[in-house]
Amino acid sequence: MSTTACDNAAQQSSGSVPHGGRLINRLVPASEGTILTQRAARLPRVNLDAREASDLEMIANGALSPFEGFMGRADYERVVAEMRLRNGLPWSLPITLSVPEEFSAPIGSDVALYANDTFRGIIRVDEIFTRDIKHEARNVYGTDEEAHPGVAALYTQHSKLVSGPVTVLPPIAGPLGAEPHDPLRLTPAQSRAEFAQRGWKSIVGFQTRNPVHRAHEYIQKCALEIVDGLFLHPLVGETKSDDIPADVRIRCYKALLENYYPADRVVLATFPAAMRYAGPREAIFHALVRKNYGCTHFIIGRDHAGVGKYYGTYDAQKLFDTFTIEELGITPLKFENSFYCKRCESMATGKTCPHPPENHLTLSGTAVREMLSRGELPPVEFSRPEVAALLA
Repeated sequence: MSTTACDNAAQQSSGSVPHGGRLINRLVPASEGTILTQRAARLPRVNLDAREASDLEMIANGALSPFEGFMGRADYERVVAEMRLRNGLPWSLPITLSVPEEFSAPIGSDVALYANDTFRGIIRVDEIFTRDIKHEARNVYGTDEEAHPGVAALYTQHSKLVSGPVTVLPPIAGPLGAEPHDPLRLTPAQSRAEFAQRGWKSIVGFQTRNPVHRAHEYIQKCALEIVDGLFLHPLVGETKSDDIPADVRIRCYKALLENYYPADRVVLATFPAAMRYAGPREAIFHALVRKNYGCTHFIIGRDHAGVGKYYGTYDAQKLFDTFTIEELGITPLKFENSFYCKRCESMATGKTCPHPPENHLTLSGTAVREMLSRGELPPVEFSRPEVAALLA
């Protein structure tokens, strides 16, 4: 499949080199979509769950470069065991397509891929193999407890996996109900082109599945002191049912950026991934994917991609230390937990504030949700008033 002129320009744009050296494009031109759809009508079909559908979109647009399709056995087994592909390239999470046990297809044949009963693309079957789901859970999530939301989602999938390259239709309405031309739905080629147009050479990515509060704002602005631009890239794929809906969060991000950030220093775009809650491993994944979007740096704060008490506060930062910056190709910016200090009368961390904890204002996401449910707004030291009002 040939890349477009935009893709070719993106290869040379400002920012990082894509993971594996080349930005993948498995999207068919819009003019060929009808032909692909007609062809699919004659093929056996596989239904994707929400996570697989998100992964398919990211394979197709290059966000999961160097993958051209779902993982084969050799890559899968080494990623689960060692966080590397079979060629040694760092990669921390399995990107797999599960099929029912009764599924059967000849090697080399094509299978149509559907999400929510809508045709999305075709996979050429290279391998069919079986995994040990509990082994994957223990290695990737550090637990096989179904109480962990990522493990629970994994357990809804099948043990049998299919691998092979994909050919995918252009995006349709996404998690936000957006049209394909949604200005926030940037592909890696488009984000790279945007950074280049702005003249940015160094770009810091920020991952979030929550509204941005004052602690996030503080570390983002600290990072902006040393790079050309901030890529605010909220995840809008499937999350836990009690997470704040994506459309509400997007309104919060826009309100914050309009009032408190320099417009020429920030790009806001949506990240179509599903949340896995895999803690340290997902932090590595988030960094590598943002590298594909063009980021040169990536913010790692406290309990990145964590859930409950499954991971230590700074386990994600420690995992980055097991890789070299050269092999990752993106520089992690590690921040301690930040808070508002009443004595300092400013945001701070343990590295900059000498005062005891009773002077520090910190609120958990649970505490904030409870306040909002009572009709109370979080204090201005925790959340900007415009954001708090939208959440309320």
